Amino acid sequence: MPIAQINGHSMYYEIHGSGPPALCMGGWGTYCHGGERHLARGLTERYSVAIFDHRGIAESDDDPAIEPGMKLYAGDAAGLLDHLGWRDAHVIGLVGMGACIAQELAIARPDLVRSMVNMGTWARPDALFAHQMETLLAVHREMGWEAFQKLVCLWSFDEQFYLENHHRILGPQGPWRELKGRVEAHERLIRACLSHDVTDRLSRITAHTLVIHCPLDAVTGPRLTRPIEALVPGARGAVLEGAAHVVAGSEMRGRFSQMLLGFLAEVDEMKGKSVQ
Repeated sequence: MPIAQINGHSMYYEIHGSGPPALCMGGWGTYCHGGERHLARGLTERYSVAIFDHRGIAESDDDPAIEPGMKLYAGDAAGLLDHLGWRDAHVIGLVGMGACIAQELAIARPDLVRSMVNMGTWARPDALFAHQMETLLAVHREMGWEAFQKLVCLWSFDEQFYLENHHRILGPQGPWRELKGRVEAHERLIRACLSHDVTDRLSRITAHTLVIHCPLDAVTGPRLTRPIEALVPGARGAVLEGAAHVVAGSEMRGRFSQMLLGFLAEVDEMKGKSVQ
């Protein structure tokens, strides 16, 4: 799979599927290296989906001299779309900072963004979110990656899914494995998360926007996602009942995929399916 020189660093990326362009970004992990199986069901059957490793994790490198921030990561995403020659792409930001990057991208490069989807995210961190992030980093530093993974899983999955699947999701092949042995990279990601504030700029977004609210999300619940819906002109909000921070389980993933693909299809119908 290709590595490109993007925005001053080496970026690993993958393209899956065929059709109009879509960019999908998650949080402190990657959909690459087999993680594409976690993409919304049916997405790669309808779209060419670009996924990539955030700088500093997996196969993408980083420059520690550069201050981390969502504008930097949005520049990475824009650079990838420019590298691919993609315009007017669906930009799907899920589970944390991927959605923050989508916000900055939609503000800075509206030519690249046909639609924006936000879920599990924030426009500005509040004290509860900041203290959670600080605690996760402290646990990672002082108690190790395994303790960090267990705590973030406890906060991220709904209780029934965790009870039935903790033996499967915990461990070196489980979520957030990209941060194992990379405390400093984790610290840079958290710095970017805590400095993110677009509350005075969301009104500039012109892309069709869907904000998905997850009532059981203990990290980035509706208290943080509803302000995004209110501040983005014309944004649509949708509640994914029973959803926690991470969408997991066959039934929940099916409902999420239906919600997402339905929105993308509506945008395509409104704007026409041709892409530049």
